[in-house]
Amino acid sequence: MALKQDILFENKAYWTQRAPSYSEINRSELSSQSRVVWRDTICEQIRARFPGRAPRELRVLEVGTGPGFFAIILTEAGYRVTAVDLTPSMLAEAKKNAGALAGEIEFLEMNAEALTFADESFDVVLSRNLTWDLPHPEDAYREWHRVLKPGGLLLSFDANWYRYLFDEQALAGYEEDRQNVAARGIRDEGVGENFDVMEDIARRIPLSRLLRPAWDRRILSGVGFDVETDERIWERVWAEEEKVNFGSTPMFLIRAVKS
Repeated sequence: MALKQDILFENKAYWTQRAPSYSEINRSELSSQSRVVWRDTICEQIRARFPGRAPRELRVLEVGTGPGFFAIILTEAGYRVTAVDLTPSMLAEAKKNAGALAGEIEFLEMNAEALTFADESFDVVLSRNLTWDLPHPEDAYREWHRVLKPGGLLLSFDANWYRYLFDEQALAGYEEDRQNVAARGIRDEGVGENFDVMEDIARRIPLSRLLRPAWDRRILSGVGFDVETDERIWERVWAEEEKVNFGSTPMFLIRAVKS
């Protein structure tokens, strides 16, 4: 328990400091084609699971909303969105980024591993680049299963972030990405501010050293989900600069339905 509390405190402190710059990234996404690509990608997944259901009939929970990108684009698409995050400063950025839509989104400070919602509250739960950063991700998966209605949909977009700290092949790929970024003359997203702090956290959380999404499939199946994965989703949702920055660490999609 002490480790969990320490990591949560350190994560909260790190992302509090990162909130303004991370929000800039989200604003860039909102002003680019990424807004349309991500909206279409997620909405296709939801429509495939709930054919014939209007967006306003579905309750969506975004866990780890950060500066609000998913919450904003799904609210634009007509869904009833609740967005939670551990960090108040991230929620403040999300509300600013949402602008006129802020009043339509329920923003709440909450721990992804200990949600306070009633059982079977949501039709869809989704997250992006969150699970890897949790001290007890299996607890989060159990919670997300709990708050989903029977037949509900989980969409988790993530990657094997920081695996290079434990795997020589991954380290070689990470270093090659840095060289490619320099050669292209684009912003290097792989060496962010206070990067040493995040690396220290990554060394002490479980998923940095595990090969995913194989781990996720096993845990989610045990929790009570029917699980599919798409390990090429990055080809669709990432902008060109992201592909250069993170080519050795491709994003995958975990699509799981509550049994």
